[in-house]
Amino acid sequence: MEVRVSRRVPRSRALLALALGAALAVPLTLTSPATAAADPYTVTPLTFTVRAGGRTCAIDADLYRPAGVDRDHPAPAVLGTNGFGGSKSDGSTDTIGKAFARRGYVSLIYSGLGFGRSGCLISLDDPAIDGAAAAQLVDFLGGKRAADDGTTADFVTRDAPGDPRVGMIGGSYGGAVQLATAAVDHRLDALVPMITWNDLAYSLAPNNAPGSGGVPGAFKWQWTNGFYLIGEGQPLLQPGLDPSRINSLACLHFVTEACRTVHTLNSGSYPADRTAELLAFARRVSPVSYLHRVHTPTLLVQGQADTLFNLNEATATYRTLKAQGTPVKMIWQSWGHSGGLTGPATGELDLSKGNLDTSYVGRRVLAWFDRHLRKRTHVDTGPPFAYYRDWITDPDRTYATAGHLPALSRTLYLSGDGTLVDHRGKVARGSRGYTNWLIPTSHSESSLTGLIGLQDSPPRDTKGTYLAWTSAPLERPLDVVGAPRATLKVVSPKAERTQNSADAADKLVLFAKLYDVAPDGTRTLVRRLVAPVRVPDVTKSFTVTLPGIVHRYERGHRLRFVIAASDDAYFGNRGIKPVTVISGPRNTGVLQLPVAGS
Repeated sequence: MEVRVSRRVPRSRALLALALGAALAVPLTLTSPATAAADPYTVTPLTFTVRAGGRTCAIDADLYRPAGVDRDHPAPAVLGTNGFGGSKSDGSTDTIGKAFARRGYVSLIYSGLGFGRSGCLISLDDPAIDGAAAAQLVDFLGGKRAADDGTTADFVTRDAPGDPRVGMIGGSYGGAVQLATAAVDHRLDALVPMITWNDLAYSLAPNNAPGSGGVPGAFKWQWTNGFYLIGEGQPLLQPGLDPSRINSLACLHFVTEACRTVHTLNSGSYPADRTAELLAFARRVSPVSYLHRVHTPTLLVQGQADTLFNLNEATATYRTLKAQGTPVKMIWQSWGHSGGLTGPATGELDLSKGNLDTSYVGRRVLAWFDRHLRKRTHVDTGPPFAYYRDWITDPDRTYATAGHLPALSRTLYLSGDGTLVDHRGKVARGSRGYTNWLIPTSHSESSLTGLIGLQDSPPRDTKGTYLAWTSAPLERPLDVVGAPRATLKVVSPKAERTQNSADAADKLVLFAKLYDVAPDGTRTLVRRLVAPVRVPDVTKSFTVTLPGIVHRYERGHRLRFVIAASDDAYFGNRGIKPVTVISGPRNTGVLQLPVAGS
């Protein structure tokens, strides 16, 4: 394998560039179509003074009112807000207001706290702050309060006095706020969270070893610092900030706990007290900690092309809501924070093309709101689970549907000779090893290049710093739908000596991933996804849950499972920690695959 070394941009400059790029592209990559000369709605700018997080601040909003909707002819409402770094006016947000107003819904679109012309600090969709603020907008739609200029909304359908018929829709930062609002306000009737998180502790410092408890994973430094700098750089993006958006010189525009969390992650040191504080805050503002209070019917839409919030996040939310009886369905679309396909040619939702009615996801969203907001009980809201298949060329057939997620139904074994075999008896005895360098030697993806629209370099691994196991060529296509799982046992005396340190950063870090190897040797890292692991205890076997994928391994292709010592999108090992993997028929690693149709 050829190893190419390129000059690296200093991290401070790279982070600045990342922030500037993200500022342009972080909100959903949708643009607003031109407004028709005679749109069947009116738009009224409104301001609401709210109390949130111990502060009083203003929320900037636009009210879209369809023609013909009045007190005698009310309509249900749709509430929406922006992704991180956006506002009510960006193309991904105001399009929501226009699209649903054209379909007869009253739409209230607002700039989230800390963004656009809205006040207060950025608090990462905290239910007690962002959720409480959104609930005060629900009060307006329910007739319990007026906007600051005295405007009231006596034309919204109500289920009871003060209880409007209202749904929410939005993506990323505008997705999690829906769950946060539903946790504190049970008046919501329908949610459509798109490409959002379940647990920020997993999103920002993923540890894909289940049961790792209070051990943080590998810090996703590019994504995290990009968003952090967008938030702290608000004076450059929005001159003349409301004083309620200023915290202190040490932490300008976020709540203090958010800044402490980022500072701890960047330090690369995770002593028990700081780790506990980090995890407690990240989980407190995440759905994982409050989903038990969410009972609103929820249609989850997650992106397959997403290294920020991968499919495992939506799966965790889906399973929790389903287990507690909350009506929930899930769609895995093509596009996410890392790109993907949109538009009529692919059959994928793209609001900039106005294809709510002609895209699969768009029709599912409209049906969800028809059923739960218009109470059209005859409307079919679709199957429990659906997923986009990029190997299908007919736009009308790209989505497959199922009553449940595929189970782990195919097992392969890690043989000592570097092969993946289908029976334990075929495992050859052997021992192989790798070691990390003091700098990253593997590359999966760069958040920077994706955010500013540049071509990323191909994924790569440096010889001697990873191990790979490769299957025989497939005799028939294999469709993997879901999160593969590997059970591993490694030997690392140096990691064993340091893993009981008071600092969790001294534990062994590795990165698991799954390639598709074509007959000509071309390797594809599916969606550039990797599974970082901070191994809880190297003296014991451990399980790795890889990010979910939807991928067809074609006939003649081979699967290649890799564990690497590093990845330049993450913080990795502290110090040199050689690793050995020993295999034998009675004791070897196992890779399990969720296969559709098996």
